[in-house]
Amino acid sequence: MPPAHTGAPVTTGASTPSSPARLDHTREPHSPGRPGYRRMSLALFAAGLATFALLYSTQALLPAISTGFGVTAGQASWTVSAATGALALFVLPLSALSERFGRTRMMTCSMVVAVGVALLIPLAPSLEWLIALRAVQGAAIAGIPASAMAYLAEEVKPKALVAAIGLFVAGNSIGGMSGRLVTGWAAQLWGWRAGLGAVALMSLACAVAFLVLLPRARFFRPASLNPRAVGRTVAGHLRDPLLLRLYGIGALFMTVFGAVYTVIGYRLVEEPFSLGQGVVGSIFLIYLVGTVSSAAAGQLVARTGRRGALYLAVTTTALGLLLSLSESLVAILVGLVLITAGFFAGHAVASSAVSRTAKTGRAQASALYQSAYYLGSSAGGTLGALAYHSAGWAATVGIALLAVLGVVSITLYGSHAARAERRMPAAGAAAAAR
Repeated sequence: MPPAHTGAPVTTGASTPSSPARLDHTREPHSPGRPGYRRMSLALFAAGLATFALLYSTQALLPAISTGFGVTAGQASWTVSAATGALALFVLPLSALSERFGRTRMMTCSMVVAVGVALLIPLAPSLEWLIALRAVQGAAIAGIPASAMAYLAEEVKPKALVAAIGLFVAGNSIGGMSGRLVTGWAAQLWGWRAGLGAVALMSLACAVAFLVLLPRARFFRPASLNPRAVGRTVAGHLRDPLLLRLYGIGALFMTVFGAVYTVIGYRLVEEPFSLGQGVVGSIFLIYLVGTVSSAAAGQLVARTGRRGALYLAVTTTALGLLLSLSESLVAILVGLVLITAGFFAGHAVASSAVSRTAKTGRAQASALYQSAYYLGSSAGGTLGALAYHSAGWAATVGIALLAVLGVVSITLYGSHAARAERRMPAAGAAAAAR
């Protein structure tokens, strides 16, 4: 919830305590139908697009990178895991800096550095250099997701928050799809280095759109950069049972997604499919399904409740995993559609629940979710690739199904805990009546 109006000046996200605060006469939070909401949505959609396009820019190219450097699937997968792992490590400290210097300033700096590194990555002379540059890029990208979630929680009406975050996540899905599509076809025509260069230029265009469109923050209030205070805030979030469950759900959903999409390219370029790199990249058009499911997450929660939406998401994901075991290309594609729809719906529901649950330190709460989420991606990508290298696609699916089972277990436990909490006041009232 944005802070109540007290008549005091409101600082912008880019201001510092030493600069004069400007009085904001438009105190109404953004809501659908207003011009500011549209600009904000487009800006964060562009940021989400660039984030996923850059973060997973090497994923569709892993078979070509393996061939180019003469390495295994497990070794090449580190070009993805290094970026997501660095993001997971840096998202919390950068979210703390956003509490001091502002959400908009943090997102802007992160976007500029990430795109700058992207322009250097195609020149990497070895796999080791490529992994190192990808780690730097992942660390830079870390400033975007948690700051974006906190920005939305502060600037958007609570009833519109799930839909707004859904649009940001939809940008993630479009970025994941378009990045892989662009890199796949560019790599087939001119090599994998050209593919990485093409996604860098696409992300540069997104960064320009973000900088031009993003409205200034109106409800952000700078906080002092106190490591002890940040530590207390983080410890408080880690003691919250609901937040812990949401962090676990995000990590497990991303374990599934990381395993499937890191390995699927290897399966499709090999027998019996023998698809070209461009065609494999086009498979990621399936991400459009994620755009729809994440944007519709708000309506799904309104109809079924948060846990009902999560049950539907995990069921859809599990069915997709089982279908992907088929040797039919059509069945595999349908399976990927279901996996993608279930993942993005579950992610939108869990991430928006984090923003609504945390009453203070929203940036840290979102950062912890993002950290768990991308650690899940790193684990899924690495474990999925190692499993595929050892025992084939069925082993990768087995790891993903274990993660799905974990989501189900956490959600069932949450349902049980919620019922127990509802019974406690009733039992207390009955005892008082006696």
